[in-house]
Amino acid sequence: MAINTSRDPQRPSPDPHDSPIGKTWVQGVALVMIFGFFVMGILAYRTYTASMPMPQQVVDETGAVLFTGEDITRGQELFQARGLMQYGSVHGHGAYLGPDYTADYLRRATEDVTAQFEEAGVAQVHDRVVSEFRTNRFDEATDTLVFTEAQAAAFDRLREHYAAHFGPDARSIGLSPNLITEAADIDDLTAFFAWSAWASAAERPGFNYTYTNNWPAEPRVNNGPTADLVVWSTLSLVALLGGTGILFAVYGRWSQKIGWHATDAPAISYKQPGEVRLTSSQRATVWFFAIISLLFLVQALLGALTEHYRADLSSFFGLDLSSLLPYNLARTWHVQLALLWPAAAFLAAGIFLTPFITRREPKRQHWLTYGLLGAVTVVVVGSLISEALSIFGIIPEGTLLSQQWEYLDLPRIWQILLIIGLFLWIAIIFRGLRASLKTAPKTSMPWMFFFAGLAIPAFYAVGLLAGSDTHFTIADFWRFWVVHLWVEDFLELFTTVMVAYIFVLLGVVRQRIALGIIFLDIILYSAGGVIGTMHHLYFSGTPVEHMALGAFFSAAEVIPLTFLTVEAWTFLQLGSRQQTGDTKPFPHRWAVMFLVAVGFWNFLGAGVFGFLINLPIVSYYQIGTALTANHAHGAMMGVYGMLAMGVAMFAYRYIIPADKWPEKLARLSFWSLNIGLAWMVFATLLPLGVLQLYASVNDGYFEARSLGYITQPGNVVLEWMRMPGDIVFIGGGILPFIWMSWIAVRSFWQSRTAEPVEELPDDPLYVELPQGAADGDGRP
Repeated sequence: MAINTSRDPQRPSPDPHDSPIGKTWVQGVALVMIFGFFVMGILAYRTYTASMPMPQQVVDETGAVLFTGEDITRGQELFQARGLMQYGSVHGHGAYLGPDYTADYLRRATEDVTAQFEEAGVAQVHDRVVSEFRTNRFDEATDTLVFTEAQAAAFDRLREHYAAHFGPDARSIGLSPNLITEAADIDDLTAFFAWSAWASAAERPGFNYTYTNNWPAEPRVNNGPTADLVVWSTLSLVALLGGTGILFAVYGRWSQKIGWHATDAPAISYKQPGEVRLTSSQRATVWFFAIISLLFLVQALLGALTEHYRADLSSFFGLDLSSLLPYNLARTWHVQLALLWPAAAFLAAGIFLTPFITRREPKRQHWLTYGLLGAVTVVVVGSLISEALSIFGIIPEGTLLSQQWEYLDLPRIWQILLIIGLFLWIAIIFRGLRASLKTAPKTSMPWMFFFAGLAIPAFYAVGLLAGSDTHFTIADFWRFWVVHLWVEDFLELFTTVMVAYIFVLLGVVRQRIALGIIFLDIILYSAGGVIGTMHHLYFSGTPVEHMALGAFFSAAEVIPLTFLTVEAWTFLQLGSRQQTGDTKPFPHRWAVMFLVAVGFWNFLGAGVFGFLINLPIVSYYQIGTALTANHAHGAMMGVYGMLAMGVAMFAYRYIIPADKWPEKLARLSFWSLNIGLAWMVFATLLPLGVLQLYASVNDGYFEARSLGYITQPGNVVLEWMRMPGDIVFIGGGILPFIWMSWIAVRSFWQSRTAEPVEELPDDPLYVELPQGAADGDGRP
């Protein structure tokens, strides 16, 4: 059969300059964004003006200075620099092996004061202890906090406890031997813990609950759930049920006009690998994906090691790794790489798709691509080295090279360089798109691709507002703009744009449909996702409106994920459109399968598991437990990890020659990664998290977060049960991907002398069949 490649004059032009999106969509996006960021601006003001106070000095009842605000800040800097936020937590935020040091100090201080009162023969000891800790003795006029005689004595004794905890006892709890031994360092760390515990027990002026909304649950100071916790949890459920009902009503009414539909798409013939020529910058991305595959392996191995620490603190199958690779360093690298390798895949995907969008490539674009690759490599390697030196105490705290907050662990200098690299990336994208952007309306597909890409460096840069010496509550506010708003909203937006553009480039959907999906997702994700960021700040010392709004709008985040699940079947069918064209096979089966996995894990990991821990009343008892890790694994690997694999498979399909394409390896990698992740979640993280939540409610938060609970025989069995899943995930999922990367690199090297391509056809990935070429059952 001869294929006519001439364009049908009746067919709407696929020119990306034509934007059929209506003004209503644009107005909807504008209203959602304006409302969301207006509210966030108000909450930012309240964060700065109504958060738990930082005293200039803390004195005893005689006026003697116990510690100062500078000591608290230096203790906070030490907490970050020595990687303790990647071991334990403060106000529930951090890692999950060590204790929450807010709850830990509060429990130990109340027990010490109780012992003092009992020894003194004080009547009604419990009531006296409650009064001792809940009475707010902070004088705003003098910026001075007063500790009672009993509290001051407890502070002195707890300095001795933490000196042993981080010194002689450190090796037995998963840290480097004698991690912190300087007396001044111990004093400052204890001051930081004492301040955070004071805010969790002292009542906020004018209210009957503490600065942290009565968190942690601690009966010794009468900390229990507040009315706001219960009420806003209930209203969040109402918002979810009501919003979901509205969604299905809208979907039922306009299901033919929203979502993934291809009813008006033409009959097409997919160009096969080998028929699609690539530009120099597209071919250069093979090095990105190859390095990404190695970083993925390292990240997964470090994750397996941190899990082993939870199962066996004493050794690694007979080897002592605590001196070389302690838990806090392994988890620092694991969490950082979990963000960096998918982000690097998005950078490569953006560069790979740009020439297909514009049908041309500027000269020397590939040199900029190699320059970006080098810059990203320097940032990754440099930050990992700096973090190790910081944790081992070689780099002092509070410097440009010392470790920062969890998820923003990169030392400040590397954060700045990474942001510069991200802006370099968007400059490369803009350079490639410039010819199309000149004449395209601002609501066209090329502009959506550019705007979504620009949001990545712009919103990551917000993290610079969370310095190591920034007030804890304020730092948490800006930190979660990156952890939540950047990851769960703007990376999600870039994901939507990329996937939509891939299907447009494949001829599966029209740009009108793709633009509708993009604008709908912006509205749905941003409606809940922007203000929903505040669900991370329930107990960080912010006023109660952060919890109220965070709970209500974070519940709304589940609604668009429900929509994705409803659309999953239609989405999967789009990957089988070869049945409506000719007999040439669809070349991207496994890329589409990974994208389908993204939809599944988005609903389960981000939606179900996220909502499970976001209700204030649940978060009150579970924050910092295995349920948090369960959500993190399901959402981060399940969504962004699977998406990174999908775009890598899409690119490799054209880089690797058809006769060398490892179909079996692609299949093995897909199923092993998904089965391995499901095993991690359902065999270990979810059941352990449920048990830990039960223990927190029944026995106490302090008890549930203790090493004594984690190392109970039943829990240890659950920890060991994760091993088969890790083996499947790494051995069957990542190693085949690395071998595919090697095949791609070797194919690139063998064809390096090929003449570069600067111009691409109008439809670079498919040929449209003439009208009437297909019969009734869809085949020509």
